[in-house]
Amino acid sequence: MKIQRSAEDYLEAILQLREQLGAVRSIDIARHLDYSKPSVSVAMKNLRAEGYIEMDPDGFITLLPAGQVIAEHIYELHRLLRDFFLSLGVSPENAEADACKIEHDLSQETCQRLMEHIRAQQHKM
Repeated sequence: MKIQRSAEDYLEAILQLREQLGAVRSIDIARHLDYSKPSVSVAMKNLRAEGYIEMDPDGFITLLPAGQVIAEHIYELHRLLRDFFLSLGVSPENAEADACKIEHDLSQETCQRLMEHIRAQQHKM
């Protein structure tokens, strides 16, 4: 399933924030991603329209099944890439930034093979 990079970023942020805070509102996403509240509001409207999230009357955001699948995939890939880069001796700041860049641009095949390789290397340790 291919969606826009920005949508992937928002879905991943919702998942991360839910793990950190328990409940997520648009303002939390704006702070986390350093985006304006109006930009986040437009994005949340689009994600709702696409069936990736729902928002309750109090403004709390929940990932729907389609959004959850995408968020989990991107977040898992992000963590694997970050940890792999750290194992190569890349600084934490660069490992984090590079993982953010790469996680969106890999083909499904390359992504799958890279994840398998990284997991195999982790099991050898």
